[in-house]
Amino acid sequence: MIQRSNRASNKILSLCLTAAAASILCSSAMAAAPDTTRVIVAFKPGAKAAIKGVVAAAKGSVKHEIFGMNAMAIEVPRTALAGLENNPNVEYVEEDVIRKPFALTTPSTGTPYASGQLVPYGIKLVQADQLPDTNAGNRKVCIIDSGVDFTHEDLKDNGANVTGEYDSGTGWWNTDETHHGTHVFGTIAGVNNSGVGVVGVNPNKKLKLHIVKVFGANGAWTYSSTLASAANKCGAANANIITMSLGGGRASMTEQKAFDSLQTKGVLSIAAAGNDGNTVVSYPAGYASVMMVAALDENKNWATFSQYNSKVEIAGPGVSVLSTVPMGVGQDPVLSVGTTTYAPTAMEGSPVTTATAPLADFGIGDTVNTAVSGKVCLIQRGTVDFATKVTNCQNSGGVGAVVYNNVAGPLAGTLGTTVTNIPSVGASDTEGAAMKAQLGQSATVGVKASNYAYFDGTSMATPHVSAVAALVWSYFPTCTGSQIRTSLDNSALDLGTAGRDTKYGYGLVQAKAAYDRIASLGCGK
Repeated sequence: MIQRSNRASNKILSLCLTAAAASILCSSAMAAAPDTTRVIVAFKPGAKAAIKGVVAAAKGSVKHEIFGMNAMAIEVPRTALAGLENNPNVEYVEEDVIRKPFALTTPSTGTPYASGQLVPYGIKLVQADQLPDTNAGNRKVCIIDSGVDFTHEDLKDNGANVTGEYDSGTGWWNTDETHHGTHVFGTIAGVNNSGVGVVGVNPNKKLKLHIVKVFGANGAWTYSSTLASAANKCGAANANIITMSLGGGRASMTEQKAFDSLQTKGVLSIAAAGNDGNTVVSYPAGYASVMMVAALDENKNWATFSQYNSKVEIAGPGVSVLSTVPMGVGQDPVLSVGTTTYAPTAMEGSPVTTATAPLADFGIGDTVNTAVSGKVCLIQRGTVDFATKVTNCQNSGGVGAVVYNNVAGPLAGTLGTTVTNIPSVGASDTEGAAMKAQLGQSATVGVKASNYAYFDGTSMATPHVSAVAALVWSYFPTCTGSQIRTSLDNSALDLGTAGRDTKYGYGLVQAKAAYDRIASLGCGK
């Protein structure tokens, strides 16, 4: 039922721009032609037509008109920048910076969730199981991401509570080609339905959600201009909370103005710290009007990929988080030998199929050996890459492959661009040692299609915090977004260095503790 994935990456782009206007000349090599650059132009009220005329005269083009602001993203020859900056109708010109996406369970006992589901560890860690989402219908969370597969068996019952936007560039909100947004949605509102999937923080089909899709099928990144528009659309949809599992390493004045304005209107914006494990400040999480979320694991230890700095405000579960992915795109690895069932990881690139045959020792898999023909190959990690090991097993007549680790811990491998016809999975060093004693026994190895997956990342921590914010706020709807933010900070479970620190911020978000604090002390205490 589950797929383990590398964390949803938010590798910060090393763009050459600085805040100086002249530095815009280095902008957006990923998207613009070598002699052009993509920038945001903010203009005075009523000057839109005039600016469009200037852009056209410079042989440039308008790329995006920012919703709710007197600003637009344009692509123009670099030689036109000086004229734009000196135009009396222009307030400022800045780079249109890149924004990118930044993914352990127990069976439900029937209380408080229906039986036959898995309860991701993060649900209990943030105390969502201790605070019913009875009042969640008075809150709305806006998810800015890659859309959501709203045909999903564990999400579709949210029904009319979910709305979204159509975008000519990314398509309809209710499809998700990159899988990221569906995973985020499941953490927030995976449905409490007997025998199906997982549960989210707000699982009882009450919470309102609005989806703005900024990541489409053809790219894993978007621009700050698009994000500013998306945030303003969330505001126009009357969202109380905006959740953003995305970011990039440079600030944007336009973006900041959008989030600052939304804060003054009572909206609480929450975003991921980033996954590069360094001290870089990601944006939009780095703005004062946005809450920055770090990631920790099931043992409440800081996730080593989580970026750490003075802007980190709060932490949420972000390692091996089980949630929904578009129907059928997840992978469920299976491995059993004799009467023993193991917990493998899917080899990335393995075909979705299973095989059963006697288990045979294939050494380190560096050469073809027809002695394993018709058998499942047990292969130790080392010397040659995983693709070569599995290919050699296949060329030897093997019907399946198990690669086990040569160091402590599970093995998460990839076949890269190599295409194989036999199923392959990874196993830990201890599992490999156990299987060495089971050679000759019948083994079943394979990868099955699934509707769920394990992801790592601050992308996974962020929806935990956003969903808890909605849950707690639903009990105290007269509180402002800023007051809820303060209450979440003050009630967080302090971890790491005493007090606020650079890795955990104020600590792990806690739903019941925040509720108790507000009930006792009032909003924003």
